[in-house]
Amino acid sequence: MPRLRRGPITCDLLVKSREAAMQAVQAFNNPLATFRTEAFIVLMVISWTYLMHAYFRKAGIEYRYYDQKTMRKRFHLTQGGTYRYWELERCLIEEKCPLDPAMKSNLRFLIGLRHEIEHHQSAGVDEQFAGRYLACCLNYERVLVEQFGDKFSLGTALGYVLQFRDLTAPILATEAKNPLPAEVARYVQQFESELPEDEFQSPYFSYRLLFVRKLTSKRGQADRAIEFISADSDLAKTIDKDYWVLREVERPKHRASEIVKMMKAEGFPWFTMGSHTALWRELDGKNPGKGYGIGIAGQWLWYDKWIDAVRASCKADLQRQELIESVIKN
Repeated sequence: MPRLRRGPITCDLLVKSREAAMQAVQAFNNPLATFRTEAFIVLMVISWTYLMHAYFRKAGIEYRYYDQKTMRKRFHLTQGGTYRYWELERCLIEEKCPLDPAMKSNLRFLIGLRHEIEHHQSAGVDEQFAGRYLACCLNYERVLVEQFGDKFSLGTALGYVLQFRDLTAPILATEAKNPLPAEVARYVQQFESELPEDEFQSPYFSYRLLFVRKLTSKRGQADRAIEFISADSDLAKTIDKDYWVLREVERPKHRASEIVKMMKAEGFPWFTMGSHTALWRELDGKNPGKGYGIGIAGQWLWYDKWIDAVRASCKADLQRQELIESVIKN
């Protein structure tokens, strides 16, 4: 029976994995490229597949397809007579796969997205899911270093991306976003509706940042293009230098079904999806100007501000009911 051997083959897998990852980032950052997302996903899937194979080989886990009706394994072969190895989707369901659940969801999302845009238009996908592409890269670097050490890190392999557009609020606010094709929008809505809330909010699934610019009038204090500090640190409140303060841009978002469960758990058993729909219509909750939530890929998600409004409404309903019952008793 053929056995997996460690050593040079593992290193070869890592070399291929790292090269595919670098080519993926270069393809996405190429301003002349038209199919950036497609190229990025294809190359990152190849990169992750090699990385998982290297991990399984190191751990002594068989990652070739086979049947075992007797004591002897019968390995599956390709038409060319070589072994059939696990594709990435199969690697992700392996019990000993080292990835965080949100990392797996990120990869499954990208694989499914590629299937949707493979033979259709892909307008809008470059911009709308950039946070998920970035999370894919950061997850890859994290797993690569954790499993094989700093010597394989890609952290210094690629430098800053230079561009011709300033990151100012007016420019970003007026930048037009292409609507997603209907097939892609349906896929995104279906995928996210089945995703656990903790994975949906995880930076391993989508990495979201906000850069808040602070200008300086002093010379010699802006040699570096970007410096990062904690947004809530004392330094961020007092410095007078050219800093870009790093903090999370996305507030927590919640589905309507989650809010209904939350209200029931807090002692408002009468609150249903119908109650929720009636309330947001009454309060014009989906008016973007009120800041209660945001529409993403055809699905409306609610901020904590809306939960506070729902909770206040439920408490008011409870007080009215208690008052009515008190009057009836008297």
